Amino acid sequence: MAETNTPNTSTSIASLNVLSTPRRSLLKDAWFRLIRNKGAVVAMVIIVIFFLGAAFADKIVPHNPLEMNSGKDFLPPAWVKEGPTGEAGNKDFLFGTDTLGRDVLSRTIYGARVSMVVGIIPTTLILLIGTFVGLYSGYAGGWIDNLLMRFTDVIYAFPDLLFFIIVMISLRDTYIGQLLNGLFLLFAALAVVNWVGVARIVRGQVLSLKEKEFVEAARAIGAKDSRIMFKHLLPNSLGPIIIIAATSIPGMIITEAILGYLGLGLRPSTNPADFFLTSWGGLLLDGQTAINAQPWALLTPAICVALVVLAFTFLGDGLRDAFDPRLQGTQ
Repeated sequence: MAETNTPNTSTSIASLNVLSTPRRSLLKDAWFRLIRNKGAVVAMVIIVIFFLGAAFADKIVPHNPLEMNSGKDFLPPAWVKEGPTGEAGNKDFLFGTDTLGRDVLSRTIYGARVSMVVGIIPTTLILLIGTFVGLYSGYAGGWIDNLLMRFTDVIYAFPDLLFFIIVMISLRDTYIGQLLNGLFLLFAALAVVNWVGVARIVRGQVLSLKEKEFVEAARAIGAKDSRIMFKHLLPNSLGPIIIIAATSIPGMIITEAILGYLGLGLRPSTNPADFFLTSWGGLLLDGQTAINAQPWALLTPAICVALVVLAFTFLGDGLRDAFDPRLQGTQ
């Protein structure tokens, strides 16, 4: 008598449950893994705190950042009993005052506005330019790809920091250099030469995707090239683009701080109504001149720069791990 194979009931039920479980999208799956990364979560909290501080700086600062408090110059932090000048800390000025009696904490909070904006806006421009060039170059191929990539190589050959310094010095006193107290020119300078890395990565992604079955299927049903690029290729290249965004922002913040320290960043404002009054780079420049009498005027913005850069770096590492294809099957 032939044996009959009895199906394993538990295995069948387990298989049924797996099939019935709805699959998460790429972004949801990446977010699920990102929030399990403790370093990335702490980084996001720090970034949100700095963004909120920058957005509501005028509501939370204890003093007017431009106000010169007579007789209170070179005050040490509030917890210092005797500073280098013999003065004791004042609880009304938590991190002390600078050479002109201005509150260091208030000026540092206002300086966050420039660093946050410099981190976001140039990065957005870089992503837009680099993504479009890389997407079109990789999809078109042929002489168009060759032309765009050779142009990319030419831009890539410019030394970044030297280019920024030349542009800021040459155009600083022009109408463009005075827009937004010099921030518009800084945005443009940062975006002009930094998009090439994005273009190369996106082009590589497109070259690996454009021969896939789903692209061939889209062509077979008569989809236009623009639809294939923006509806099929671009969404499947978002992972690297998001990672590039998170890792580019720290570089923008550091570059602004360097240019501000060299006196080529934001123009110092004397109008309390201006949204951008000072920057961390400018505060570093002011603080280094009085480092012996008031070291906290230099250390406070320096620590803030370090915290924000580290936070975005950890977030970038977390995003890289979250979008790693090798982790798609893990939870």
